[in-house]
Amino acid sequence: MAENPDWHKSSYSSGNGGNCVEVAELPGSVLVRDTQYRELGHLDFVAGAWSAFLADVKADRL
Repeated sequence: MAENPDWHKSSYSSGNGGNCVEVAELPGSVLVRDTQYRELGHLDFVAGAWSAFLADVKADRL
């Protein structure tokens, strides 16, 4: 894993300061963490699993 991934606020996070999720894209994987609890670490998804999750969210299947 990269020493210092380039984290950015997800476009799916709310704009009012709540429900903030940060993501960092790496070759072949996507890292996801809670903005309020960065010190707790992150989840690491293979790119295909992250894409499938986003497709399900967009299709309102979750």
